[in-house]
Amino acid sequence: MKLELPQRDVGLADDFSRSEPLRYLNLFRLTLAGLFLVAGPSLHLGSDSPTIFFGVSFAYVAAVLSFGFPDAARLLGHNRLVTVQVLVDVTSLTLIMWASGGYRSGIPILILIALAGAGLVGQGRMVLFYAAYATVAVLLENMFRLLSGRETVDFFTVGITCIGFFAIAQVARLLALRAIANENLARQRGVDLASQLRLNRQIIQDMQDGVLVVGEGGVVRQFNPQAVALLGAELREGATLGEHAPALERELRRRAEHGDSAHSLRADGSGKMLLARFLPAGEANETLVYLEDFDRIHRQIQQVKLAALGRLTASIAHEIRNPLASVYQAAELLREEKRGDMQARLIRIIGNNAQRIDRLVADVLALGRRDEALPEALPLAEFVDEFIEEFDVAESGARGVVVNRVPPGLEMAMDRAHLRQILWNLVGNARRHCSGAPAAVKIDAALRDDGRVALDVSDDGPGIAEALRAQVFEPFFTTHSKGTGLGLYISRELAEANGAVLELCVTPPAEAGTTAALPGAHFRIIGRVKP
Repeated sequence: MKLELPQRDVGLADDFSRSEPLRYLNLFRLTLAGLFLVAGPSLHLGSDSPTIFFGVSFAYVAAVLSFGFPDAARLLGHNRLVTVQVLVDVTSLTLIMWASGGYRSGIPILILIALAGAGLVGQGRMVLFYAAYATVAVLLENMFRLLSGRETVDFFTVGITCIGFFAIAQVARLLALRAIANENLARQRGVDLASQLRLNRQIIQDMQDGVLVVGEGGVVRQFNPQAVALLGAELREGATLGEHAPALERELRRRAEHGDSAHSLRADGSGKMLLARFLPAGEANETLVYLEDFDRIHRQIQQVKLAALGRLTASIAHEIRNPLASVYQAAELLREEKRGDMQARLIRIIGNNAQRIDRLVADVLALGRRDEALPEALPLAEFVDEFIEEFDVAESGARGVVVNRVPPGLEMAMDRAHLRQILWNLVGNARRHCSGAPAAVKIDAALRDDGRVALDVSDDGPGIAEALRAQVFEPFFTTHSKGTGLGLYISRELAEANGAVLELCVTPPAEAGTTAALPGAHFRIIGRVKP
């Protein structure tokens, strides 16, 4: 955050920011004035004029005491008080220097300290005025000492000291500006942080999930109202989970033993089924616990399913309407038609459209069985051989066109019926679009670096146009006149139900011993090795 300082040093106008340095400066003045009175002669001060020395010392003490009370700042104002104090400091120290042997007494060092303090508590150009006043005072003292015949120093040395007055005053001024700017920035950041903390606290209080911070030994540090509602327990800070939520305490202990990050449990008080997620809270031995209501999650899933079912039902109604219209029209014509060849044609139309409706219903039923996945470790090479034999019976001439190149020993965790349905859709599409030559459709498999298995189905057909690649998994999208458009969509849903991924690869794999990619489509199933 960038902090803008106004042109006339509003930062230093903040009396509160300068009251603390001024208090320490007054303490320094009082100590210095008292030292002049008590130990002045011992320090060889006032040797030239003892009367002037003690008189100025008494007056300095009185001035320090008078202007050091809080009422002085209230009556004179902070800026006027600082100006009066600095003028008193410089005047008193100059007179003491006159009475103590001049420049060699060391008093100019004390004037430098007074100007440094003035730079910290002063305002704007007044700091330069204080340095100018001190310069004039020291030069006049040395000049009067010269005129009165007393011992003096050369004016060049005094001039160097006077330049130091301006330098120390300006440096102190800049340091004060920087300190106050940092103080204002820190104060603003503190306000922003407090506001953010209030906002975070409000969000945590109002969020639908329960949140708890649990310390060592299962001690509850913090919690929100939703955690109380979900657990059905009167939680309180400092109590242990075992007193109010023993089921959650057991899951927390199990997490510490096994390192799992999420557990399901039934709350003892409310009887609700909850999903508990455990995360480190950042502090030593503290755990952040998120509680989610399974009923709410199921309701949300049900709403999503109902919305998807509504869209699917509308699409199915639209898809069924066309073949049904053809069936009705062919049936009407069949009653009126007397020629045998035309009757056979109409009966064929009715049969084809009835099969199309049957395939559509079968695909929808397969989609409804996606949640019934029973994954098992399937030996891929043997499974693909059995699949090709079955596919060859249904699609004559498939053997030799569809080849199995899966190496022995590989396994994939999939539901047997689901993997058969996926391969049937993928190989059926590949068989339809391939060249029909031997080994035109290939089924490969390999173990990936991440420990998962990739099962590939590729063909040597024209492939999928770039403009259509993003639509191939959409329901009811098809380029085949007799297709339902649900094959790839259902295949992907079945793969996800088994914890696998079905994807369309950019290019099919290259032939062994070559680097050029083959034409055609290339689909890949990536699944686990074990259930």
